[in-house]
Amino acid sequence: MPKKKNRQIFENVEVVDAGAKGKTIGKAPDGRVIFLDNAVPGDVVDVETTKKRKAYFEGLAITFHSLSDKRVAPECEHFGVCGGCKWQDMGYEHQLYYKQKEVENNLRRIGHLQLPPIQPIIGSLKTYFYRNKMEFSFSDSRWLTLKEIQSQNTITDKAALGFHIPGMWDKILDIKKCHLQQDPSNAIRLASKDFAIKQGMPFFNPRSQTGMLRTLMIRTSSTGEIMVLIQFYEDDRQKRNLLLDHLKNKFPEITSLLYVINQKQNDTLYDQEVVCHAGQDYIFEEMEGLRFKINAKSFYQTNSQQAFELYKVTRDFAGLTGKELVYDLYTGTGTIAQFIAKMAKKVVGIEAVPEAIIDAKANAKGNQIDNVDFFTGDMKTVFNEDFIRANGRPDVIITDPPRDGMHSDVVLQILKIAPQKVVYVSCNSATQARDLELMKEHYKVIKVQPVDMFPQTHHVENVVLLEKQTVHE
Repeated sequence: MPKKKNRQIFENVEVVDAGAKGKTIGKAPDGRVIFLDNAVPGDVVDVETTKKRKAYFEGLAITFHSLSDKRVAPECEHFGVCGGCKWQDMGYEHQLYYKQKEVENNLRRIGHLQLPPIQPIIGSLKTYFYRNKMEFSFSDSRWLTLKEIQSQNTITDKAALGFHIPGMWDKILDIKKCHLQQDPSNAIRLASKDFAIKQGMPFFNPRSQTGMLRTLMIRTSSTGEIMVLIQFYEDDRQKRNLLLDHLKNKFPEITSLLYVINQKQNDTLYDQEVVCHAGQDYIFEEMEGLRFKINAKSFYQTNSQQAFELYKVTRDFAGLTGKELVYDLYTGTGTIAQFIAKMAKKVVGIEAVPEAIIDAKANAKGNQIDNVDFFTGDMKTVFNEDFIRANGRPDVIITDPPRDGMHSDVVLQILKIAPQKVVYVSCNSATQARDLELMKEHYKVIKVQPVDMFPQTHHVENVVLLEKQTVHE
């Protein structure tokens, strides 16, 4: 961030658009773009710059001359400090408009694609309390407001259980009420914090790597089951059991109560032993009669209701008749593979995370689905000619890669296999567009369907149907 004296003030800037990463856009007098974090399209503001680059500025609105008619009052008291819901001050219909626009812009500008009319984005019926998984961090030195810092009062309540301040790995905002996960999520979080303080349990300090309580994860499901997992840094059995038993007794609806002793530098669970304190070590999610067993390390779409919409679009785009061999790349725990299995001859899922494939196989067995096979391996190495010879040449490929998109070797292998259809599910339309550009000489974009999984944020999922072009096309 430039020094205060190097900052510029631009007056009466009209905010005209919303762009990538949730930022909104204005124009400086010299025509350069200004990216803003705290304005809504339609606002007219004075801007103080925080960064200056060759092609653009970054800045903050410091004076609002007129407010946009797209504005709404944010629901959450933490809005503007917590970075989780950047668009809470924008009406939901406008959020959907800008998400759809971003998808179309990325496909055209990055992918240089010829597009059919894009289907209207599928909005979420729930715009708050839609997430089935939340992770909170304990801290012994919470984020202080400017008012608290400037006051002469001694700050005594420094404990926090909440979210990281954006861009600050060691600063935690204490959350009073989060609007993202349904009850009893807030009650469980507050009860954990209050009891720990009363019992003198030290909260974690990431700089000194000291303290007992590290993180809290809460998972809820459409079946009504609840998973709670606490990560402890110090291994104090007596205090640990005291807290866990308190939660068990206060919230009998918790069906899976787990803990981890994690003394690493980071909070990731995947290389840690998860211990079950009470109940089962899993919960179940249900979708269209299928049951998916979810443990602490399992990946599952965080908006269950919209995941159902996303998977229905994926199945519809695949247009299966019961005769097709389908490959499901980046299958995760095999949810899409199992969701489409009854419409296919056979589905082959590939995933790099071994634990996810164990879950996929267990869920398929539990759902009595016998026309799916799952394989573990790095996509760019396992997905080769030997694999195709062993498992058959697919008629349809469904691919749902992480945010970085597909490795170029995977794209080339898809082109080499040349299935009749490719259904590309993406959580990042920019990398999706990049990959589709590599395929456009051989495949035509037939359908595009954005799906909003994350209301109040800029994130959007997008599904594209590709069909192999014939020679004369």
